Amino acid sequence: MKIAVLIEGETERVFLPYLREFLSPRLPGRMPRLISNKYDGRIPKQEKLKRVVEALLRGGDPDADHVIALTDVYTGSHDFQDAEDAKQKMRNWVGPNDRFHAHVAQHDFEAWLLPYWPAIQELARHNRTAPAGKPESVNHNHPPSYHIKAIFRSGQGPRHYTKTRDAKRILQGKDLSVAAAACPELRAFLNTILTLCDGDPI
Repeated sequence: MKIAVLIEGETERVFLPYLREFLSPRLPGRMPRLISNKYDGRIPKQEKLKRVVEALLRGGDPDADHVIALTDVYTGSHDFQDAEDAKQKMRNWVGPNDRFHAHVAQHDFEAWLLPYWPAIQELARHNRTAPAGKPESVNHNHPPSYHIKAIFRSGQGPRHYTKTRDAKRILQGKDLSVAAAACPELRAFLNTILTLCDGDPI
């Protein structure tokens, strides 16, 4: 099974190694080949997204059995109202295709780091409390990345949060099941891959 994942460049560098680590013991003998398609900024939208998906599914090098688009809800441009709006728009852009799967991080990738707040506090060297509410409810005005940047600015550790450096350290040794339990959109993303590979959903 080959699955192409359309993903923002920094997220790909940080998240995919931990995604593979999570999937491997759950898919013995069925581990998919994850083909990452990196975009610096945001993944394509509208007609360009459709062209990219169709090209990947049509075959070539590499070809894919399925394509997953993973975008943030918060893109800096208010293209999407929420997770459902983002997924519906991506499905509409691509058109009917049961080999295309739309997923989102609501409101940005850092929502999936918030369940590990004690690790964030330790790295930032500050005891600032976690933002209130469920991680994926942290919204457009102050998306999850804002809160992580704020604790790093306040702490005695590195003064600036850098995704490629600090997100790796936050996720190191962590079980993605913890974040999935708190983040329905992450759980849905993981379950799509598990289900496509005949694994048990979490």
